[in-house]
Amino acid sequence: MGRGLNTMQRADDASGHQDCLGFLALAGETPWRLRMAEIARGAVPNSWSGRARQQRHALELILSKLAQPENGVTPNRAERRIIALARDAVALADTLPDPPRERLRQRLLEGLVGEATLIPLFHMLREAARQRARGFTVHFTGLTDDTPHDLVLEYGEARAELVCETVSAEEGRHLNRGDWFTLVDSVNPDLQNWLAAHPGRYLLKMTLPDGIQNPAELATLQQRVSTMLADQKRQDTNGAAVLKLDPLMLAGVQAAGAGFSAQLRNQFGPDAHLAVTSDATGSNVFVMAARAGRENAITAAITRRLASCAATRLSGTCAGIISVFLEDVDRSEWRNLRDTLELEGGVRRFYTTPDAARITAASCVTRMEMFDCAPPDAAEQGELRFRNQSHAQAQRPELQPAIVSLT
Repeated sequence: MGRGLNTMQRADDASGHQDCLGFLALAGETPWRLRMAEIARGAVPNSWSGRARQQRHALELILSKLAQPENGVTPNRAERRIIALARDAVALADTLPDPPRERLRQRLLEGLVGEATLIPLFHMLREAARQRARGFTVHFTGLTDDTPHDLVLEYGEARAELVCETVSAEEGRHLNRGDWFTLVDSVNPDLQNWLAAHPGRYLLKMTLPDGIQNPAELATLQQRVSTMLADQKRQDTNGAAVLKLDPLMLAGVQAAGAGFSAQLRNQFGPDAHLAVTSDATGSNVFVMAARAGRENAITAAITRRLASCAATRLSGTCAGIISVFLEDVDRSEWRNLRDTLELEGGVRRFYTTPDAARITAASCVTRMEMFDCAPPDAAEQGELRFRNQSHAQAQRPELQPAIVSLT
């Protein structure tokens, strides 16, 4: 696909300013301004929920920052990756006739509403760029022809449909991370009061057999924690939650700082929700750690979505590839899914079922790969991919760059 003169000029702008301005212009000034105002309102200072919201909308905030001519900052590695994808979006829009161009704009606008983000759109753009780099001709048929799949890859006579799907890790958690952040914010004043009256290092362990199912349960748990601290109780147990307050024993770490969070994660494992409150010195610390009664089932959430996409978004008439973007997952969770082979094992077991018949390969990426983090935080090859050896197209030589397993 050719590019116009304006796009070539944008490609020469090392700051990314013109590229990001061009991308923002696709959305329109008013929708973008309203979205930035909404994000700013939700980013409450010094709150877990506020920090989580900023992290969730990091992509939009990067684009907004780089579009400001006065920022004067040389883009870092992650920002350069985002600039390149924003440039690709504008170049794509330049080549599309009006109806497909409007579909592209609608996808953009859908990412500027409510809890949505621009990650799904940028995931598609990233996949297209990576497949072009492998030598494939890439067609955006989801835009041009409104197909259920997003892209069609061609190399010689070989052809593959590619679906770009976004799955939240929250779908596999029995204790929702958003609920946890709300809980921590609500009890933080009580934790500060406790540390002021009882200097030291404390650990409040919470076991929630069924997680938190609704706002009423969240409010009840918050009240139980506050009452427990006010009454200076060390334990509070019922069928919904077991709360236990003990001295914090963490060998080799004397204050909240370097190494502290890593030690906590090592002690409580990847499924635990953790929060640390400390005084100004960092020597007086209150840690909250919570787990549901069952292990997280993030892999199961991914394979459920693979089954759904195979049935509704792949035609079955050629090779089929599904690229899953796993959202709401942190570095330690993502690394654990890879290092323990939990994700690989789950996908390969799924391949033995009839639901996988249309899938030639499935891949998984996260924000760590999107923002170009270095291994081991990110997957070594920029994605984790598993070929379905039983698919008729699995051995086709022309398709191997897009379907061969990457672990």
